[in-house]
Amino acid sequence: MNEPSLLTIIVNYRTAPMTIRATEVALRATEGIKGSLTIVDNDSQDGSHARLTGEVTARGWDRDGRVRVLQSGRNGGFGAGVNFAIRAGLPDGGTPDYVYLLNSDAFPAPDAVRRLLDHLQAHAEAGFAGSYLHGPEGEPHPTAFRFHGVLSEFEGGARSGPISRLLERYRVAMPIPDRAGPVDWTAGASLMIRRRMLDETGLFDEGYFLYYEEADLCLRARRRGWQTHYVPQSRVTHIGSVSTGMKAWDRVPRYWFDSRLRYFVKSHGIVHAVSATAALIAGTLLWRARALAGRRPHGGPKRFLRDLIAHAAGSAGRGLTIRRRGGRFDGRAATGEGGEPK
Repeated sequence: MNEPSLLTIIVNYRTAPMTIRATEVALRATEGIKGSLTIVDNDSQDGSHARLTGEVTARGWDRDGRVRVLQSGRNGGFGAGVNFAIRAGLPDGGTPDYVYLLNSDAFPAPDAVRRLLDHLQAHAEAGFAGSYLHGPEGEPHPTAFRFHGVLSEFEGGARSGPISRLLERYRVAMPIPDRAGPVDWTAGASLMIRRRMLDETGLFDEGYFLYYEEADLCLRARRRGWQTHYVPQSRVTHIGSVSTGMKAWDRVPRYWFDSRLRYFVKSHGIVHAVSATAALIAGTLLWRARALAGRRPHGGPKRFLRDLIAHAAGSAGRGLTIRRRGGRFDGRAATGEGGEPK
């Protein structure tokens, strides 16, 4: 049996020092595995590309094509950066058997990548294998998920103990599994993907700037008979939200609303999308009513409910079109690409 090849991809957006650190850790974790590592700079415009290229050369990582740095030329989001690297392939022009995605703020344990690779090699039905992520102090990061739906949107908005218990099997974030096996989808911070599956499903939908792109790809794969597996034995330290700044959001950015709406319309249709948004609004109103009754702040990003309603109304007014070509989604939502100002 031929040794499988692996293309490791790290997408950088204004996080060059951390990307170098993640690369160093990833190289140790992939030692002995055939393949190479590609860093994609998503048009950071802060000197990242030059700094990354210089560091890779200075450390000798570019010898024999072990590491290379590519400039995507645009800040098209996470999926677009990953697709750019996948299309570039291995440095010798070959196509890898597997693709491993690693966030620039994620640091795999020495055996983490090998465990994902071995798992996919042993489970032909799996198209994805995701890691157990934890914070720097060991706190678990939920990354095993169920697909989004109307009831999960209501539960997520309501944030109520009784409602969450009643709708437990619809909650997006699952209890963290203690053994490897199927889940609906998992995060792309440390995710290995079977290339043969991508040949069937297509790459990431670049209509998503950030968020929902992994769920979209896993759902498309599920509908073609592929499974997504969570492998808790593959452990990865994850800082989280370094490029996006999600933890410090004062208001939820437009691209999150765009991605959410795109996912529901594309995956389930307009009626389902409208129902899901109504459920989220209802759940959020319930949460705020409970907070008001308890005389406590409702918390969360400012103007979330107002922005959600305005986005839904505006999208309905403009219409949302998702073009198909050859049975695959390839267009962008009429609501716009989204994205951060450069």
